[in-house]
Amino acid sequence: MTKTELFIELAQPDKNGKSRWVYATEFIGKYADLQLGNGGSWCRASSSLAKKFIIELNKTHTKGNSIDAIRLIGFRKEDTFNQCIRKDIREYYKSKKCVMLGVCGFSENTKIEVDHKDGRKDDWRVSNPDTQQLDDFQPLCKAANDVKRQICKMCKQTGIRWNAQNIKGNPYPFYEGNEAYTEELGCKGCYQYDPVAYRRSCVKRISQEASEHTADFIMKKIYPEDTY
Repeated sequence: MTKTELFIELAQPDKNGKSRWVYATEFIGKYADLQLGNGGSWCRASSSLAKKFIIELNKTHTKGNSIDAIRLIGFRKEDTFNQCIRKDIREYYKSKKCVMLGVCGFSENTKIEVDHKDGRKDDWRVSNPDTQQLDDFQPLCKAANDVKRQICKMCKQTGIRWNAQNIKGNPYPFYEGNEAYTEELGCKGCYQYDPVAYRRSCVKRISQEASEHTADFIMKKIYPEDTY
């Protein structure tokens, strides 16, 4: 059961999406995973819970800025993700090379498309052109974007993230997290979400391992099926 599902079970919202105040002191036993810790990632504006419900937080019961209680005050009206990308972001990326295939051409498969990194397209901040950021997007050629779209669709259906080691020579499956999709991490850590971040992470990790092992160890890690 996800944290969103746990909270909904505890809060018991009515048919209008409204619930009672649920206090942080109730996050024990079965609901211990809801303990807020570092800012309450499962109830942030970008969380799955906030994508479905309007959330109200109360921070008045204790000193400091900690969240004391949470309630749901209705369903969000938005039910369709706005895929519109702000003009300045499109202009920035339209002449960049594809971050996966390194091309920027004019044929159908090589022309650049501005891709939403998060293939699930359910973050309402990214849906709003006024709050979009450059880093929410990346340049992909049409061929790469078509493949990524299908990979993201499968991940959404199964909750299993795509393993970067499907590409021969990639030394690690993810640059953050593992194959299990979680609300806290979202798409971050998946090669498809950000292949540039993946490569940068690999350089750091390989460099660290190279200082501790032989070159043969590194080659076998990257190309385990080959002989030398």
